[in-house]
Amino acid sequence: MSNQHPNVLTFSGHDPSGGAGVQADIETLISHRCHPVSIITALTEQDTRNIVKLVPQNPEDIASQAATLLADVPIKAIKIGLTGDSAAVYVIHKLLKQHPGIPVVFDPVLAAGGGADLSSENLIALINELLLPCTTILTPNSEEARRLTGLHDLEDCGLNLLDKGCAYVLITGTHENTPQVSNRLFHAGGLFETYSWNRLPHSYHGSGCTLSASIAALLAQGLDVEDAVSEAQEFTWNALASAYRPGKGQHNPDRLFWATDE
Repeated sequence: MSNQHPNVLTFSGHDPSGGAGVQADIETLISHRCHPVSIITALTEQDTRNIVKLVPQNPEDIASQAATLLADVPIKAIKIGLTGDSAAVYVIHKLLKQHPGIPVVFDPVLAAGGGADLSSENLIALINELLLPCTTILTPNSEEARRLTGLHDLEDCGLNLLDKGCAYVLITGTHENTPQVSNRLFHAGGLFETYSWNRLPHSYHGSGCTLSASIAALLAQGLDVEDAVSEAQEFTWNALASAYRPGKGQHNPDRLFWATDE
């Protein structure tokens, strides 16, 4: 029997608290009836409040795992989250160049939800140089967009990121001090569309992972980018609206909200 669940490959960090990283990707992909296959880029010591320690994985192991997996499993979409370090960026870049026909969703995780910095200037430079030209859609929050570009105005950031090679850029506005959340989609040299969402009351752990993995799942299901972006935002908003608080820190999106009994 053929596989009716498209395979989506995710490069993600491991979050022991279960809110973000590979766990968030897996929950989201399963919610979209995709089959998740995953490669861990970094281990972390963290809780629901913040990351204490980041442990990047051996780049040779990342490359070997990817080669073994891709020789066996046909991949319909690739989602990249936390890269961990510069060595992992080189490995992922080489993989993307070897498989140019697979859509790539990149959530550039540069800091933890609790504020811990997860990047360096060298890592940011390599992301700009190597990964952005291979990216179908980049999904930074406003702070990440500013760090990647060195600019402040979000429209300027979006145009700059397109110039770096991304086909689409979706800059999310949850970190902005605005009554509603405005997410801006850039494409073909300009601002393509702005989406407005009611701002929810809590701080959330793994919202960016949820959004980017949802987009990847929908692309794997055959949707075009614009439709995938629209549907993924609705899925993410509903997951956040149903969020719960497993510890003393941020709320976790309920990515299985659709399975809850009324």
